[in-house]
Amino acid sequence: MFESDGNEGEVNLGRRLFISGVGAAVGGAALFSLRRPSMVVEAAKMLPAEVTVVQFTDAGKRLASVKIARVVKSDDEWKKQLGSGVYEITRRADTEMPFSGKLLNVHDNGVFRCICCDNALFSSSTKFDSGTGWPSFWAPIAKENVREISDSSIGIERTAVSCTECDAHLGHVFNDGPKPTGLRYCMNSASMRFAKAV
Repeated sequence: MFESDGNEGEVNLGRRLFISGVGAAVGGAALFSLRRPSMVVEAAKMLPAEVTVVQFTDAGKRLASVKIARVVKSDDEWKKQLGSGVYEITRRADTEMPFSGKLLNVHDNGVFRCICCDNALFSSSTKFDSGTGWPSFWAPIAKENVREISDSSIGIERTAVSCTECDAHLGHVFNDGPKPTGLRYCMNSASMRFAKAV
């Protein structure tokens, strides 16, 4: 792999570059994994004890705007409730692999609810196929039910989307969606459950 025409200096330089590259990649991955959760943890510290959300039926009918206690649990409680993969996505701001989520191809009428607290997040009437591999919506069911925060965890500025009621990480919002909003709420399937309208 690092052979040269008898020049030992070139071989050693190649090895050093290879080892340095591997070390930089491992260090970068470790730093990246440490930065993402800190965004979620720091943002959660600044949240109020009570939040206002809008309640909806599974058919998407608006019921009432209510002020309720924000859902707060320990890491151990969330891990027990959610399981490791869903915990990493919702509580540590991880992202599922594209085209792997169980809600990607759900097109029935209903409401997409938070997997952690059951807060209504998105209506099926705003879902569209973005081609990105993640469930996408052009608007939340109610602006009060989601919270947007600045996220620079991967070195570029993005807008992360969380559940207002429990601060679960849902995904990100981008400015490349369809009319009427021009927005694309790119969500993790693992962060939601689908409640079909009856």
